[in-house]
Amino acid sequence: MSLVSSEHKKSGPSVPSPTPVSPLSVALSLHATRSLVSSRRPPGATAFRPPSMASTDADEDQLLKSFLAEVSEAERDNEVLRILGCFKLNPFEHLKLSFDSSADEVKKQYRKLSLLVHPDKCKHPKAQEAFAALAKAQQLLLDPQERGYILDQVTAAKEELRAKRKKELKKDSASKIKSQVDEGKYEEQYERSEEFQKQLIIKVREILTDKEWRRRKMQMRISEEEGRLKKDEEETKEMWKKKREHEEKWEETRDQRVSSWRDFMKTGKKARKGEIKPPKLKTEDPNKSYVQRPVKRA
Repeated sequence: MSLVSSEHKKSGPSVPSPTPVSPLSVALSLHATRSLVSSRRPPGATAFRPPSMASTDADEDQLLKSFLAEVSEAERDNEVLRILGCFKLNPFEHLKLSFDSSADEVKKQYRKLSLLVHPDKCKHPKAQEAFAALAKAQQLLLDPQERGYILDQVTAAKEELRAKRKKELKKDSASKIKSQVDEGKYEEQYERSEEFQKQLIIKVREILTDKEWRRRKMQMRISEEEGRLKKDEEETKEMWKKKREHEEKWEETRDQRVSSWRDFMKTGKKARKGEIKPPKLKTEDPNKSYVQRPVKRA
């Protein structure tokens, strides 16, 4: 019996799994239904409710408001975490916008998301950080130079992906023929697909990361060179300072040196007190025969 039942279950039609419904959508649907019923009631008419039902409705309204507040707060917290977890070099990701979004779309999306994570309305401890990240993203995308730089990297990423796609199509004859027959429409459809957009985002991240790393390395080298030049400049300044001080001191003692030299020339060298003098050389001594006699030279 169990075998038959199991076979029947296997051969029977598959039941689709229910689509997950968020609590917020259920609550909003319930709130909308009740509002619709109230709006269709004739003007001045009131629905008869026993006292017990009236109190129950009031409790339900309060419960619904509390539930909506909790769900809204959870949604705000999730948005804060999403913003802070975004790739920091791509402002399009912070604002959840595609790369072809206009300036008006940037402003509109910023207003929408900034209200969601505003520190006055969101209790998350990092709401201020997320709010600042959104403001910076909008500033970058509204700046023509910064926006142009990012879009240049997007163009480079597309070219790399197209080159890769071209190599893949050479191996796939059917796709190659189809792309040639459709005269580019096949590739346009592919580039609008979700698969291509995901690859594009990843490739843009890689290019932006590489560019930023190169920029930081160059900045580090420039800083090191500036530090070396500054050190050399300080050492040169110190050397010239010492030389100038020495020259000034030499000039200050010029008169003293001249006066000392003049005195020396007038009086000659003065004997020092207590100085030991060498013995005089005797050329002859009558008492000592070994003393050499002076020799007369012709």
